Amino acid sequence: MKLLYITNGINGSGGLERVLSIKATAFADIMGYDVTIIVLNNSHLKPFYFFSDKIKYHSIDINKNPIKYVYSYIFGLRKLIKKINPNVILVCDDGLKGFFVPKILNTKTPIIYERHASINLNSSDSFFGKISKWIMQTCARDFTRFVVLTKANTHEWKSKNIVIIPNPLTFYPEESSSLDNKKAIVVGSQSYVKGYDMLIDIWQIVSKQNPDWELNCYGKPDKNNTFELLKAEKNVKNINFYKSEKSIVKKYLESSILIFPSRSEGFGMVLIEAMACGVPSIAFDCPSGPRDIIKNGFDGFLIEANNINQMAYKIIEIIENKALRKQIGKNSKESVKRYLPERVLSKWEELFKEIQK
Repeated sequence: MKLLYITNGINGSGGLERVLSIKATAFADIMGYDVTIIVLNNSHLKPFYFFSDKIKYHSIDINKNPIKYVYSYIFGLRKLIKKINPNVILVCDDGLKGFFVPKILNTKTPIIYERHASINLNSSDSFFGKISKWIMQTCARDFTRFVVLTKANTHEWKSKNIVIIPNPLTFYPEESSSLDNKKAIVVGSQSYVKGYDMLIDIWQIVSKQNPDWELNCYGKPDKNNTFELLKAEKNVKNINFYKSEKSIVKKYLESSILIFPSRSEGFGMVLIEAMACGVPSIAFDCPSGPRDIIKNGFDGFLIEANNINQMAYKIIEIIENKALRKQIGKNSKESVKRYLPERVLSKWEELFKEIQK
């Protein structure tokens, strides 16, 4: 079977790139599929994550000029589709242009859209935001199947072609965190959507009662150092900011709590990664992901969205109650097995067979 992925690039350190590396590599190496990835402007060079050597790549050169951009994208895709002749096309693009792929290609080949983010991530209440949301809702119906990550995600879309397939785990180490280190961890790009401004307020409360604990944040830096400056302005102690870490599993295993302060998510890969390392997670119940992953009070904790005080007090409780911390960590290690790659990829295989009948 020939699979073709259409995406912007694979050299970033985000969740979409991470998941694509796992799935594309498994399809190529384990299932023996012929896998090709189309990117823009040679952004397949020097990928942040590992991709199988069996995967083929094609690049479309895109110009910044809007008219040339559209022209290059449309005719570049059409030319490559004829050349590759795939059995299934998969679109991994959380931007707006990915929604137009069925109209651009006008092909009988099944086209699947993989949605990795909430629709609210791209569409504000502005006029342009409302138009963008309308376009996405309308064009979503053009795909053979529209894959979302959680049950909660299905409520955002009005299409009848929706399928739920969660992200697979990127790792499942044999060892677990000892949960004895006085370290909390946050993983995700430094941004408003990821809730870093709230995180600083949360840790200000936590650190006053627990000055011997530190918070380590790993993710793509904010170019304006917004949160470094906010931390200094509020004089919050023991927060460390680091760039994205390739060997993030080691950092999870050194930590005793994962904090998840996002305002919006498509899934929440870092939640299942922390759980795989036996690290208890405390997450805002934001749309859409944490509620589908965490069983509140059993393998993690859900906090009312954007409730800074509630989040801070729950972190303090887990810090002070070591027995509870260890029990939640043990439960999460077992519970997260439902996201093991072999279980998730079998759902993809079933979908591929279904749409080709």
